[in-house]
Amino acid sequence: MSDHSDVSKHIRGYLIIGATLIIGTVLTVLASYIDLGHHWNIVLALVIATVKASLVALFFMHLISEKQMIYTVLGFTAFFFIGLMFITIAAYNDFPALTTTR
Repeated sequence: MSDHSDVSKHIRGYLIIGATLIIGTVLTVLASYIDLGHHWNIVLALVIATVKASLVALFFMHLISEKQMIYTVLGFTAFFFIGLMFITIAAYNDFPALTTTR
């Protein structure tokens, strides 16, 4: 049976992670009002989102205590996600000939 202090420690950790996710959401909204140049705003938003997604996966999905295979799959997923984001950002200004833009 679990000890009360053990459960309290987990609840405290979840509350800290929850507060961190709320702070990350506020930072995302605040960052949208800062003009860093279009590409850097996207990069900043993706960095904040990646940190928040990592916190959710590691703590709420309990991946922080999983075996090596989970980390390997997670690493490949992160690698391909980052690659797709770079392709998306690189293709953002690649318009076909005779395309009108603002």
